[in-house]
Amino acid sequence: MQFRSKSAKSTMTARRETRPALDAPTLIREARFTFVRGLTWAGIVSGFINVLQLTVPLFMLQVHDRVINSQSIDTLKLLLIIAVGAIILYGILDFIRAMTFQEMAKSLLRRLNLPAIAAAMSVSMEKGSTPGTQVLRDLADLRTFINGNTIGAPLEALWSPIFLGVMFALHPFYGLAGVIGVIMLIGLSLLGDLLSRRITKEASDANLRNIADIGSAIPHAEAIEGMGMMPALAMRWRAAQHHTTELLDISNARGKGMYSLTRSLRYGLQVGVLAMGAALVIKGETSPGAMIGGTVIMGRLLLPFDNVTRDWRGWVNALSAWRRIRDILEQRQSEREVAPTPRCEGPLVVDNLVYAVSGNNVPVLKGISFDINPGEILGIIGPSAAGKSTLSRVLIGAAKPTAGGVYLDGHSTYLWERGSFGDMVGYLPQSVSLLNGTIRENIGRMRDADPRKVIDAARAAGVHEMIGRLPLGYDTPIGSGRYTLSGGQKQRIALARALYGWPRLLVLDEPNANLDAEGEASLIRAIRAASENGAMVVLIAHRQSIMRYAHKLLVLQEGRVKQFGERTDVVQALSDPGTDVKSLPDSNRKYVANGGKLENGGAA
Repeated sequence: MQFRSKSAKSTMTARRETRPALDAPTLIREARFTFVRGLTWAGIVSGFINVLQLTVPLFMLQVHDRVINSQSIDTLKLLLIIAVGAIILYGILDFIRAMTFQEMAKSLLRRLNLPAIAAAMSVSMEKGSTPGTQVLRDLADLRTFINGNTIGAPLEALWSPIFLGVMFALHPFYGLAGVIGVIMLIGLSLLGDLLSRRITKEASDANLRNIADIGSAIPHAEAIEGMGMMPALAMRWRAAQHHTTELLDISNARGKGMYSLTRSLRYGLQVGVLAMGAALVIKGETSPGAMIGGTVIMGRLLLPFDNVTRDWRGWVNALSAWRRIRDILEQRQSEREVAPTPRCEGPLVVDNLVYAVSGNNVPVLKGISFDINPGEILGIIGPSAAGKSTLSRVLIGAAKPTAGGVYLDGHSTYLWERGSFGDMVGYLPQSVSLLNGTIRENIGRMRDADPRKVIDAARAAGVHEMIGRLPLGYDTPIGSGRYTLSGGQKQRIALARALYGWPRLLVLDEPNANLDAEGEASLIRAIRAASENGAMVVLIAHRQSIMRYAHKLLVLQEGRVKQFGERTDVVQALSDPGTDVKSLPDSNRKYVANGGKLENGGAA
């Protein structure tokens, strides 16, 4: 059995990358500063680039007016040397500007990547939405936009007064034609934006909804296929796609129509300037070289505005991506402690806990209070929709309490810095999911884990031998399109992940739902070992066999604590004739009816 570990250098880099992020306002402010600073530097470089772009028209003007008239080869050589030098300098500065955009994109994404993804994951846990993949797309779109050619067009247009100045110097009519052309192109750009903005936003929102709907269905492909739901879903998706396509077609038609109009206008203006120059030459008011140079400069003057009309959608999409990133960061303010908290040994205290889902006025948990001491096992029972799984999520800090709080050794589990909190807590959710990676990486919580700790956790969960029989042992890749595990195997590996590092708080939601007798025996041994090691264990289960090892029982009903105390006391209280236990699941009801004994006669 071999383990592949990362180098010390990569580990140090990973630690630097996972340092706690700044609060959202500071992060957004620094991101804006990075963008503005890079754009300012690129704009300054663009000024020199625009000056150098006058090389070709001025070279043409000088050759036509000086070289041809003087028949001087020496003058032509000198002009050629100057022009070649200017073109080489232009290429160097253009490369520097491209590298500026690349560095700006890298710096911006380095600041936003981790905080935005972490914020998206937090929001998805609290609101039940799935913005994580959208944030990744938005970050990629932002990087592509900054690295692309679209961002440079407004900078080119910003320095248009240089070309206007040269045109006025050639002849006032040239300058006046340039001003009129710029005003017309700007007006058409604004008109195009006005005509397409609303429909483009609707199309973008509809497309995002379609992607989210299809993405949310992928994990349930087996149920969809098994129950013949695919034709109905396909019809719904096709109708939604048709609607989105219609909106996109309207938006594209308007955008392309406006771009065709502006391009035709640009070419028409160039023809007009050439005709005007010819008339001025005939009247003797300007030279033939000025006529040619003015026409070329006119085309160069209008080109950035033409590109802005063509690329405005890229700016709109980039702005939308930035707003979504900003909103997700602002929704999830950095409320958690920045400094890691050392490992502690104290009790778990739940104090008047209230939790309501965002947008819902009816709390799921209503004034819950209890405590657990180190080494104790708490069993939580109750009917479906009583709030048991929600309570488990709040206990581990995955959801923010609406009121009250959950405190581990006096520290709020929600405000705890997540890296050090992970060393304290193990969690097995009701819906077991393993990440793409090897079994070793999953058990080691995707860290550069100590192989001995991974094996210890696997032995504690009773899966060491099972893993050894897999194709590559602990290095067997699992996840999408990789080695397929059964439900029981997934649950036992997820249990090993929860036990990794012997956490002080272990929260297990339906840990024996997919286990056979052997797997449940291993689970019970793991729970008892964790308890004997001083861990606090919270068990949520419907199957009664595991509750015999609980020291305390908590009965939840409609989000409230119906009973809490020592296991024997709670069982006795629920066994009284006047106590209503009909709301409990069948297995829990039998457990209470038997006086805390198993159906096979085992003592509780």
